[in-house]
Amino acid sequence: MAIGCGVLGGLSLVRWLRQAAPSPVTVTTVVSALPPSPSPIIAPTTALPTPLSPPTLTSTVLPSLTPTLTPNPALTGKIVFTCFDGNDDEICLLRLADMSITQLTDNDVGDWYASLTPDGQSILWARQVRGANYEIFRMGIDGAGVTQLTQNGAGNFAPELSPDGTRIVYTSSAGGVQQIWVMATDGSNPQQLTHGAESIDPTWSPDGQRIAFASNRSGSRQLWVMAADGSDARQVTALPDMGGRNAFSADGQTLTFYQGPFNRRHIFLINVDGSNLRRLTAESDNVGPSFSPDGQWIAFTSFRDGNNELYAIRPDGSGLTRLTQNPRADYQPRWGR
Repeated sequence: MAIGCGVLGGLSLVRWLRQAAPSPVTVTTVVSALPPSPSPIIAPTTALPTPLSPPTLTSTVLPSLTPTLTPNPALTGKIVFTCFDGNDDEICLLRLADMSITQLTDNDVGDWYASLTPDGQSILWARQVRGANYEIFRMGIDGAGVTQLTQNGAGNFAPELSPDGTRIVYTSSAGGVQQIWVMATDGSNPQQLTHGAESIDPTWSPDGQRIAFASNRSGSRQLWVMAADGSDARQVTALPDMGGRNAFSADGQTLTFYQGPFNRRHIFLINVDGSNLRRLTAESDNVGPSFSPDGQWIAFTSFRDGNNELYAIRPDGSGLTRLTQNPRADYQPRWGR
């Protein structure tokens, strides 16, 4: 099952995550290297490069930080995220100017994997239609104008609009195995970009020229970057226990992602060329990072208080700020304007 973008048979991801209560941990050892990966699976049209050698984690573990819950003037824009209302996953919007939260969906099916469009005025997300069938939808930030974009009966997740506003990248199992697809903004002209082994959780570079994604095409799930047309795929990480959700920095030179065994996952940064790996979080379980549009912050989900909440941290590991404090789960943040 793909944790980053897998189908859970209609069950809430929150219910799955809550099967084991997290406990604070401090990791002091260097992340170990993977054994040599098996030969990568070759896509029909594009030969994949040899997997990279594992980078070395050289940064020191940061001390535990006490987060704040007051509005922070340095935090701007909006964050869309998945909020659990006690029955199902829904879509919520956090406005950082006043820290107000609005629940935008309220129904008996699952809504998750949301993102904001580059202008900050619309939201793309995945809605459960029946069983393992999730389709891509679009709505305004006030919850109005709900429009279904895909109707292929497959599992469709993690949609994101390109910086120029012309294409939507997403994950789909329409071909059997989850792959990266793109389509027009109205859902027409779907095109499959990846082939072979599973590929999930795509995100655009700020210039729209590249797409980062997670794939097990080299034997285990790793972070990859390819051109926007699916060519020139290059492996970025070579680490054990990789998550899927990732994001580019504002300058397009850095990626943030999460890695580690369940209940001990952490937020990392790495250069797009695979160099300068560093860890930002020091305790608990942390997943699903997303850069702010200005590149000055990273939002993520943490289980450090026994309930999944949203936090923000600076790329240098300072300024840890708690963004939500709800009795139920908040997760999958994606930052926008």
